[in-house]
Amino acid sequence: MVTNKPKLWTKDFIVAASVNFFLVLVFYLLVVTIAVYAVEEYGASTSEAGLVTGIFIIGVLTGRLFIGRILDRIGRKRTMVIGLILFTLTALFYFVNIGLSFLLLTRFLHGMTLGMASTAAGTIVAQIIPATRKGEGIGYFSMSTTLATAIGPFIGLVMSQYSSYEMIFALCFLLGAFSLGVSLFIDVPPVELPPGMPQTKGFKISNYVEPKAVPIAVITFAASLGYASVLSFINFYAMEIDLVETASFFFLVYAISILLSRPFTGRLMDLKGANFIMYPAFLIFAAGLFLLSRADSGADLLIAGALIGLGFGNIQSTTQAVAVKLTPPHRMGLATSTFFIFMDAALGFGPYLIGYIIAAAGYSNLYAIFSGAVLLFAVLYFFLHGRKDKAIHATDTVKDN
Repeated sequence: MVTNKPKLWTKDFIVAASVNFFLVLVFYLLVVTIAVYAVEEYGASTSEAGLVTGIFIIGVLTGRLFIGRILDRIGRKRTMVIGLILFTLTALFYFVNIGLSFLLLTRFLHGMTLGMASTAAGTIVAQIIPATRKGEGIGYFSMSTTLATAIGPFIGLVMSQYSSYEMIFALCFLLGAFSLGVSLFIDVPPVELPPGMPQTKGFKISNYVEPKAVPIAVITFAASLGYASVLSFINFYAMEIDLVETASFFFLVYAISILLSRPFTGRLMDLKGANFIMYPAFLIFAAGLFLLSRADSGADLLIAGALIGLGFGNIQSTTQAVAVKLTPPHRMGLATSTFFIFMDAALGFGPYLIGYIIAAAGYSNLYAIFSGAVLLFAVLYFFLHGRKDKAIHATDTVKDN
């Protein structure tokens, strides 16, 4: 007997994933180059160079908070196109050298426009993915981010060695322009607002974040703190244990691990529910961090990278799928925004707090501490979502049938 599965790889899905890929690619390309640029071109201090890098995340968070509440009033496609126009134009500001303050403003605005465009792209994907393939579809969509986090830094480091900063900024502009051109071909069905739905006027928390998505977003925040300790400090740790050369392959192995697992884990989530993925992912993530804390060879380091990718990578995509599944269609924009706000906050501000742990305990103990913390996050997940997931999955299955 042949069953007709709803199509996932549509033109609109591919366009939205491509837009997300190029946005994240530009972000990571600049992350590895902009601090050095600030020092060399503007004479910035180390702390000022760090601010030039970090203020982009603040801009992203601001963009997500701003756009989440008005996304459906503007229109999802229109929001993405406007965000991409501003993202592309803002890239031109990097060519204007009138002081460090203007560079900081440029970084903030560039981050804000990325927050707008990527929130719209994520919301569109959540809308157009068939309900019975939500976990699988968001898993594939998240792979666009995974690829960009591996390719972006590689391009940035190569270009910083063999070309000028002007060429780097020109590439960012061209990638933004290409994304803008591609986005015009997407078709987004209109979203029906429920009759009698109150207008989102005045200041209310629910106008900026989706309350139903907050519990799972808290789990995303907690898990992302563990990943932030790796993302921000793995190079320093590699220097300490004399594995710098091997560390250059760490995120490549991390990305491959996610790419190989994502097609299966997304499908399993749709069939079995989020718990079937989340609890093993917490254990694998914790095991990867513990192995990292005890690494004394290149093999240890790379196996740790594979385990962390398998663990955290699937926690991230599964929690995003849960966030949009819990939310009515007209609130998906806020749910997507809420998810990314919590994740970006952990990745953006977490390293500052983690620095205090390193100062007190050192790098090796840092990863051992987070290994234990991830197991506690699994307990937190049970209370915030896990104990309800079976009933939610059963309800979704009934609706889909």
